[in-house]
Amino acid sequence: MALDRWIGLILLGICLSYGYAAWFTMDSGLAPFMRRNPIWPSTFPKLLSLLGILVSMVIVLGLEKSAFKEPDIDYRRLGDYHLGQALMLLGLMVIYALCLRPLGFLLSTAGFLVLGPVILGERKWLMMVPVALIATGIVWYLVQQVLGIYLRPLPFGMGG
Repeated sequence: MALDRWIGLILLGICLSYGYAAWFTMDSGLAPFMRRNPIWPSTFPKLLSLLGILVSMVIVLGLEKSAFKEPDIDYRRLGDYHLGQALMLLGLMVIYALCLRPLGFLLSTAGFLVLGPVILGERKWLMMVPVALIATGIVWYLVQQVLGIYLRPLPFGMGG
């Protein structure tokens, strides 16, 4: 069996166990007045599990393949790819997650949105920095003001 079918089989197992939890265990603790609602807290997980089971079955049965073609990534030649950039980007994601509380959302996110493209090879600073700052500000405004979820905007010592 090919690697994609093995991955599909693993995903099928995960989706089946998630579906079991959504269909049989999540609703047992509901309050009596919530049992009459048309949409329960488990409605989205139920739909998500059904969609996951359907997609993983398509992969396991091989219905998505039209004809044999050479794989795009050859795992025997991983050294030929830009593996360093990918690992540095993953490291930057970890650093971003660790810096969210001490540096605040605005500095951490703007730094991530500037350093990420630098790692990937972008050098247009005059375009990259304003776009990162505007995107960071818009996301902070939407999450903080529109959704009402508090995000520490500045570092600890700067009144954040």
